[in-house]
Amino acid sequence: MTTGGARELRVGALARVEGEGALLLRVGDDGTVSEAQLKIYEPPRFFEAFLRGRRHTEPPDLTSRVCGICPIAYQTSACQAIEDACGVTVGGQLAALRRLLYCGEWIESHTLHIHLLHAPDFLGCDNAVELARGHRTAVERGLRLKQAGNAVVELLGGRAIHPVAMRVGGFHRTPTRAELRPLGERLRQARDDALGTVAWVAGFDFPEATCDADFLALAAPDTYAIETGTPTVLPGRAGQHTRTFPLADFTSHVIEEQVPYSTALQARLDGARHLTGALARYAISGHLLPPAVREAAGAAGLPDPATGTICRNPFRSIVVRAVEVLYAVEEALRLIEAYEPPPHPAVAVPPRAATGHGATEAPRGTLYHRYTLDAAGLVTEACLVPPTSQNQGAIEEDLRRVAENRLRRGDVPDDELTRLCERAVRNHDPCISCSTHFLDLTVEAG
Repeated sequence: MTTGGARELRVGALARVEGEGALLLRVGDDGTVSEAQLKIYEPPRFFEAFLRGRRHTEPPDLTSRVCGICPIAYQTSACQAIEDACGVTVGGQLAALRRLLYCGEWIESHTLHIHLLHAPDFLGCDNAVELARGHRTAVERGLRLKQAGNAVVELLGGRAIHPVAMRVGGFHRTPTRAELRPLGERLRQARDDALGTVAWVAGFDFPEATCDADFLALAAPDTYAIETGTPTVLPGRAGQHTRTFPLADFTSHVIEEQVPYSTALQARLDGARHLTGALARYAISGHLLPPAVREAAGAAGLPDPATGTICRNPFRSIVVRAVEVLYAVEEALRLIEAYEPPPHPAVAVPPRAATGHGATEAPRGTLYHRYTLDAAGLVTEACLVPPTSQNQGAIEEDLRRVAENRLRRGDVPDDELTRLCERAVRNHDPCISCSTHFLDLTVEAG
């Protein structure tokens, strides 16, 4: 509706993206959108505060409760940071098991987003139930993939939701080869479903769009980074070169700040907007994917990063996530084939007074943890930087651009503009929280 020169569009609930908030667009007479504010109403959760005073063994279990969809990401980042503070490196088969467990989380999280949250946008469906009516085969394939990811997490993590098997130093218990064998058989079946999913999403109609924000992701030698790596920046502006920085300097480069219109923190990378997540990972490390996965990505229309051509269309992020599911299945199979039970489920991690840093690639992007311990091993300071706070600035710019491009072509009904803005947000799979209410949209004419 229009009131006092302002055009207001309000949506009470959006079930396929998470968080609660509002969007304000300031629109000029010529259709130019001068500003987009994504207002997120994030209730205080106080994780960084109540971690203080806890024993150094506790952060992995506590921080896994931040998110019910990617608890492995929080556990692994926490373990790495505590182990770093204590001067301990977990390697060999224990590190391989962590990577295998993380593959399970990638499979289940990406598959949920692709099939139930994102695909309806491309197929003219309002929700996943409607999608299932018209695309039953694809949705059933997605559910099988999700169940395969759940099976990995349940076997290695002890349970599918908020797993409990990982600990500082390794695991409480490690599996036998015989226990992993049925999982391998299930993943071999999942490989076909993953290939089918890549081909399915490749056929969607993708609007033209580009994201010129800097890309940030971890990079590791000779492998597609998941559970470890060095922060690497692929600039979005011409004339700049890819750069890296030490993980210990993460919060000197990625700086969170409060904005006046949102309770959620926003982060900027060296003062500029940046994007982390699937698009960034593929651009930075896609050349390290196995040949079969690279072939599937090429057949799906993604450019080969080894050629220097980068996919920057956020709408195509669904294709990259499908490729990452295929990779996670292949990588899990490789790890299972090479597995030899370690002599002990964990290594000792005696406490010491120090600060440690850890970062992993959560499905939605780089997740950083920092902990400072005293000599008794109690946490005196904690810092968690999740992917969505880093991506919010890039999401706002995407919203501004897609709305402006549409408005410049002529007047647009309130419901159409709202749907377009919601699609732009869903491209980035914002981190799931405790609310499904999302978007009230206000357009101010100026």
